[in-house]
Amino acid sequence: MITTVLTDIEGTTSSISFVKDVLYPYARAALPGFVRAHGQQPEVRRWLDQVAIEISASACQDAVIVETLQGWIDQDRKHTALKALQGLVWEAGYRDGDFTASLYPDVAPALRAWHAAGHRLAVYSSGSVPAQQLLFSHTDAGDLTPLISAYFDTEIGGKREADSYRSIAGQLAVAPGEIVFLSDVVEELDSARAAGLRTVLLDRREDYPQPRSGEAANGHRRVTSFTEIQA
Repeated sequence: MITTVLTDIEGTTSSISFVKDVLYPYARAALPGFVRAHGQQPEVRRWLDQVAIEISASACQDAVIVETLQGWIDQDRKHTALKALQGLVWEAGYRDGDFTASLYPDVAPALRAWHAAGHRLAVYSSGSVPAQQLLFSHTDAGDLTPLISAYFDTEIGGKREADSYRSIAGQLAVAPGEIVFLSDVVEELDSARAAGLRTVLLDRREDYPQPRSGEAANGHRRVTSFTEIQA
């Protein structure tokens, strides 16, 4: 019996192009001004200092840290400090109405239906928890945060590590087999399955023009839309 639907975001609920072509460029362009204006605020400083330590330059100027962060954005690096800072930058963008979060049209109706049917909804993404909450509160289908009861990011562990999914099940206080994980990344689904979760591969044509079936799906159930999922 599935009681919890755990979903990824990029390539699953939202197109990869929205993240790559809207969110990432916005954060890259806005970071210098954001750090100049807010760099001494504790919630910002802690992440800047973490980056400085990692690049072995604890006394370096913020401009150098910003250049490092921009380089990480260009590399699509999944770094917790970068994701946290991006989330803070995106908060201003959402608040100012510079953009809304684009979802695939099948996502919001499915989430509402699953919630109404009594299923618990949770999110696990490499983006920070605040960034996830911002996205779902500013979607082109409205505020969906009342539907979602839990959020997880890489602070709980990497998405390609089975222990991360075991920890999520523990925090949700449900057996792993009562969770179905939705993602477009086969390696993430492999790790979730190793932890005992059920899995569904989202193979959306906009993001993956060549269907991933057979061996490419590695045994995971493959769908192209949330409408094909019976939670």
